[in-house]
Amino acid sequence: MTDIFSIVSPSLFVFACVVTLIGGFVKGAVGFAMPLVMISGMGILIAPDIVVAGIVIPILISNGLQVARAGLGKAREAVAEHWRYICIVCIIILIAAQFVRMIPADAMFIVLGVPVVGLCAIQLAGWRPRISPTWRTPFEWTAGLMSGTLGGLAGTWGPPTVLYLLALETPRERQMAVQGVIYGLGSVMLFLGHLRSGILNAETWVFSASLVIPALLGMWLGFKLGDRFDQDRFRQVTLLVLIVAGINLIRRGVMG
Repeated sequence: MTDIFSIVSPSLFVFACVVTLIGGFVKGAVGFAMPLVMISGMGILIAPDIVVAGIVIPILISNGLQVARAGLGKAREAVAEHWRYICIVCIIILIAAQFVRMIPADAMFIVLGVPVVGLCAIQLAGWRPRISPTWRTPFEWTAGLMSGTLGGLAGTWGPPTVLYLLALETPRERQMAVQGVIYGLGSVMLFLGHLRSGILNAETWVFSASLVIPALLGMWLGFKLGDRFDQDRFRQVTLLVLIVAGINLIRRGVMG
């Protein structure tokens, strides 16, 4: 087995586990942002290609559990209604992932940071688009293209998906089932895409797999403790912290 410490130092591995634990806690407590937390947190000290590799398997496992919790019946209904969006997201994630290794390290920090800042700011502002039924089909293809590109490059197609569902005025209880399917299938495509791109390889897969345990532990804690505090306030604070972390990633990319 590849030694994890050939990828990151012991101290950086502990740091990555702590960040992943926090990301899992946030996902369990408020249902979003684990990839955003992992990218913006680990990116402070760890090389961007290692960060991208690190998120792949925890996302795959956690999203698989989310699909299982939603139930297969609801999953089939979600696919039947949103198949266009799901198809384009999955295809573009697979394609976009192939370009990650072609992006210079400094530019990659910007690629990771800009979506974090932009998507968190949009959610914090509470903005939501409105789409009429006439424009639904072109909107689905356009939104899927944007989400898939962000997913393949930065592993963050969750927030765009939330905006897509809000624009279609999807009922909240149905949103969770749809999100589970999109996140689950998207994470499979991300896994396959980075196997193909070389980001997830004989050296990095061990590091990524090792982060599954803190991710699941964090989610369990989030499920248990999430109802003990004001979720709206916690969500707002989380988004603000992510914006600061994202700005720092952009700073690293610009200043080198």
